[in-house]
Amino acid sequence: MKKQLLEEFRTLLQKQMDDLLQEAGRTVSDMTEEKTNFPDPTDRASLESDRNFELRIRDRERKLIGKIREALERIDEGVFGECESCEELIGLERLRARPVTTLCIDCKTEQERQERIS
Repeated sequence: MKKQLLEEFRTLLQKQMDDLLQEAGRTVSDMTEEKTNFPDPTDRASLESDRNFELRIRDRERKLIGKIREALERIDEGVFGECESCEELIGLERLRARPVTTLCIDCKTEQERQERIS
């Protein structure tokens, strides 16, 4: 893959990671500052439900941050854009849609097919 294209992906991935980390910091800040006392149990339950939803989103984002770091390492190692299964190049359209991917579309399709069978 061309150096200019790799730098494009590095910038994109770094921006995604920075945005996710900023949002996570904001969530932690909001949750630690919030010391509201709710006399109504329904209001309290609603707040707890919202917090649980927010934490599930942040957990998914935490996993995505890990994948982004791995993708940045693959760029540094010179293997970004190569399928880890068949070692063919991953299509540019696929990388643009999901830059953290490690499988080409054919291998990913086969993997999903195998998961459905199991």
